[in-house]
Amino acid sequence: MKNKFILIYNELVQKIQQGEYKAGDTLPSEHELTEQFSTSRETVRKALNLLSQNGYIQKVRGKGSVVLDHSKFEFPVSGLTSFKELSEQLGQDFKTIVHEVYLQNADNQLKKRLNCSHSIKIWKVTRARVINGERIILDKDFIRSDIVPELTKETAENSLYEYFEDKLGLEISFAKKEIVVEPVTDEDKELLDVKEHSQVVVIRGYVYLADATLFQYTESRHRPDKFQFVDFARRTK
Repeated sequence: MKNKFILIYNELVQKIQQGEYKAGDTLPSEHELTEQFSTSRETVRKALNLLSQNGYIQKVRGKGSVVLDHSKFEFPVSGLTSFKELSEQLGQDFKTIVHEVYLQNADNQLKKRLNCSHSIKIWKVTRARVINGERIILDKDFIRSDIVPELTKETAENSLYEYFEDKLGLEISFAKKEIVVEPVTDEDKELLDVKEHSQVVVIRGYVYLADATLFQYTESRHRPDKFQFVDFARRTK
């Protein structure tokens, strides 16, 4: 069962996205939310903190939690979050379609991207992400088989990070990311609902373990009308 504060967060996110709470509105007070959800003030504060961290609200002294403009899905560029974790936070209707999971030899480009030798085989995982019935993200993952010896379609449908961390005991530490805009490819047209769009936003990620081993390269291709890519920063003194 999900933590209570995640359930509260998801319900408030849904109300914001459905327009029940519009940009500029103030959410009910902590006391009112405590009574509404029959829970503790600490649980409500955890939900509000998560809303704040993800850019849904701004806490204003003397006024409360003010709803921010959130008309598109906000993709946390600076974070290292699995799609499953992100979908639970956003509270939308999400689904993953796995198109392929197989081992391949490392060509020159993959060898360079993953900093490995030709002798190491690479897992290729291709998945379309469906949000509210539309295929709007195409994820392509390339993973070193000397670090991840086995992968299945079932694992790819669930969460790779959950498998890496909970089953294999890997400690995922950080990632380097780059964002570019590229023309739509034939593969995009086949596996995504690109509609009239001629370009996609591509996030390329290089994922490292705690010992600084580069073990995964990802290419995530997004339909541009559905996302805004954010690094939600707060100034601290």
